[in-house]
Amino acid sequence: MASIVSADRVRFLLNRLRDRLWVKPLAVCLVSIVAAFVAKLADGTTLAQFAPVISADSIETLLSTMAASMLVIATFSVTAMVSAYASAGSTATPRSFTLVVADDVSQNALSTFVGAFIFSIVSLTAAKNGYFETAGLFILFVQTLIVFGTVIITFVRWVDRIARLGRMGSTIDKVEQATARALKRRREAPTLRGLPARSQPHGRAVFATSVGYVQHIDIAALQTWAEEAQVRVVVAALPGTFAAPGRALAFVSTRPDDQTEIDCKCVVDSFHIGGDRLFDDDPRFGLVVLSEIAGRALSPAVNDPGTAIDIIGTLLRLLVLWSKSELAEEKRTLKFDRVEVPEISVRDMFDDAFTAIARDGAGVVEVSVRLQKALHSLASNGDAEMRDAAEYHGRLALKRARSALHLAEDLTAVQDAARFAEAAASSETQRATSLD
Repeated sequence: MASIVSADRVRFLLNRLRDRLWVKPLAVCLVSIVAAFVAKLADGTTLAQFAPVISADSIETLLSTMAASMLVIATFSVTAMVSAYASAGSTATPRSFTLVVADDVSQNALSTFVGAFIFSIVSLTAAKNGYFETAGLFILFVQTLIVFGTVIITFVRWVDRIARLGRMGSTIDKVEQATARALKRRREAPTLRGLPARSQPHGRAVFATSVGYVQHIDIAALQTWAEEAQVRVVVAALPGTFAAPGRALAFVSTRPDDQTEIDCKCVVDSFHIGGDRLFDDDPRFGLVVLSEIAGRALSPAVNDPGTAIDIIGTLLRLLVLWSKSELAEEKRTLKFDRVEVPEISVRDMFDDAFTAIARDGAGVVEVSVRLQKALHSLASNGDAEMRDAAEYHGRLALKRARSALHLAEDLTAVQDAARFAEAAASSETQRATSLD
């Protein structure tokens, strides 16, 4: 039975820990406890001959002040962060919650405040019981000043961040950054370092034992198992796919003359399935979340076309990043020759990104025009597959605008912006007529 922990699997697990709000505070608390007792080590050294004498009362007063204030600040920080999380879910989309929770500055601030509180309590208890001598008190005093300075700097940085955390612009930036990272990772490995999948998968179908979204695929584990079992594995469910009964995760193919019964449990275990989609290995999820934010902004209750226009520009940047295939060609290597993985469809990415915006913004002329301009830019990018997808969505968005816009001048503006799509459709029609 194959058993392997790949670097990609470790990255996925570490990112899941990063999404947990308690991990960093717990780690800093442990470090704080250790730091409080490190000062005792100085008592048995020659430092006592050179260290200035520090009054225990002065250290106890400073630690008491820090302990009282840090608990209040930590409580305040948690309240502010919870408010920011609620704001992100209500103003943008609930799917952005994990990105807001994983904000490094906020997590570091909370960890610093809680850690300083634990440090002051432990150190104060030890100092009041005469645990430290002259050198130990001096080191404890230096540590206290360092902690106090760190708290002040962290608080100033955190105040600036908490003022933006959960706001629409900050949430959009976080989603864009997470999507860009996923796109770059997938662009460098379109088939996850495996072989390109054939048009029709074949072999024994392997189904999930639980219902949920495929969050991660451990290709290294599949490769190791396939080598041991002398089979080939064709991945049928990429990250982001909803796994359910009747939906195959993969297909296992053997030699025609091989009648050996194969245990495919390792194949199922290589697919990490959870209740939610994640940004890490699912570039399309980021596009869906951005589209959701734009759709909410275009709802009658919000009526914020400016946010939808901002999202269109963000989607344009991300898809241009994806189209720069020549920058990633040299980095593409095939490490897993027994695993076949399909590439992400550009048409599917365009469906995720632009369908909701074209539907909900069809009656808003400025959104429709900006959408057509963005699609025109993507169609002119030099990628044939992307050009076809952009022209298709340009024509589709124009149809929606024709049914939603009632003012002739508005419709004319959208039609002028969509000339690239109509021209492409006309040339295709003429080509088909000439062939007939």
